[in-house]
Amino acid sequence: MRTGVPLATLALAVAGCGASVTPGATTSSLRTSAVPQGTQTPGTASPTPSGTGTATAHTSPMATATTCTDRTLAGMTTAQRVGQLFMGGISAAKPDPAQLRILRENHVGSVMLTGRSSAGTAATRKIVDGFRGQADRVGGTQVGLLVATDQEGGKVQVLNGPGFSAMPSGVVQGGKSTTMLRAEAAIWAQQLKRAGVDLNLAPVADVVPASLGTRNIPIGSFQREYGNTPGTVTSHTGAFAAGFKQSGVMTTLKHFPGLGQVIGNTDTTANVVDSVTTSTSSSLDPFKAGIQAGSPFVMVSSATYNKIDPKHIAAFSPIVIGQLLRGQMGFKGVVISDDIGNAVAVRSFTPAQRALNFTSAGGDMILTVRPDVIPAMAQAIQTRMGQDASYRAKVDDSVRRILDAKHNAGLLECG
Repeated sequence: MRTGVPLATLALAVAGCGASVTPGATTSSLRTSAVPQGTQTPGTASPTPSGTGTATAHTSPMATATTCTDRTLAGMTTAQRVGQLFMGGISAAKPDPAQLRILRENHVGSVMLTGRSSAGTAATRKIVDGFRGQADRVGGTQVGLLVATDQEGGKVQVLNGPGFSAMPSGVVQGGKSTTMLRAEAAIWAQQLKRAGVDLNLAPVADVVPASLGTRNIPIGSFQREYGNTPGTVTSHTGAFAAGFKQSGVMTTLKHFPGLGQVIGNTDTTANVVDSVTTSTSSSLDPFKAGIQAGSPFVMVSSATYNKIDPKHIAAFSPIVIGQLLRGQMGFKGVVISDDIGNAVAVRSFTPAQRALNFTSAGGDMILTVRPDVIPAMAQAIQTRMGQDASYRAKVDDSVRRILDAKHNAGLLECG
């Protein structure tokens, strides 16, 4: 969000779209993203750098993608690379020029539309086009801005108004046939695409046991779950994601390794613990199936899983991200955090510590609904990169995965 439309012009463009910002039903648990699905970056937590070279007419799609990615990465400054690691929250109804300035000055590569907007698809597209004009350029090529939002349905639907359907809750969606849900999801995705959104931070792949139900505050109390069994959640998250893929909008599986067995909401509560889920629990099946189907993004929760890694919250856990998600499940796409800018679950850590803990554990994209914490986070990452060559390589691997997702979404073209 660096060059292009001046902030003053952008502010004028969005001035008439007022509505107060309200954090989505559960800010962190509502977070997951979607970019058009496609080929994912090879590798695990520290994948081998992709090949370089010049693409030809006979080059495979994968070779073309990696060539474009590596060419772009090679032309980036350290600050630009670090900026790609962030997704900053901006009000969908009335963007704040001061927050937009923070994103631009820190080369932030992704934006999440937050709160609630009833402006409709056309007005939202106008706002998004203003964001896109400020995206960074590298070697004369614009590295497109990735625009995401929380459009699950029910109580978690950021974008509303003319052109947007009133999406039913996850519980209602889970009662539909998978054929019907896929068809409806394709329509919902078309609406987001018309509004300029590339990635949906959905579907919710958490399995809430019937015995817990609405006592599960982050998911069950908002009826965000597709069902109470791994089978139903697997089939319906798959149908939702397939419908979005059909319409060219990416999706995000969330909140790995699952928020179905907890009571507290990590957005509003510290020390949220799951003492049930193991690395072989059937509640992981929806994530496993979604990854096998090619999900480009997986969002990691900020709860602690005592039977997987009792020493770290999942977003800061090398075991959860590196061993379980990357290793055991073979996920090669972008690992995005739940909100670690404002969530109570991470408030005992400074913004710098949060950024370093997440990226060191193998995470790729930091989601923060508060742009004002990004400068401290970005500075901490840049400082560590200058001190530690292995950490710098880890950051470059993350940027490759993010750029590959952007390339597959049509946001990065090298000509």
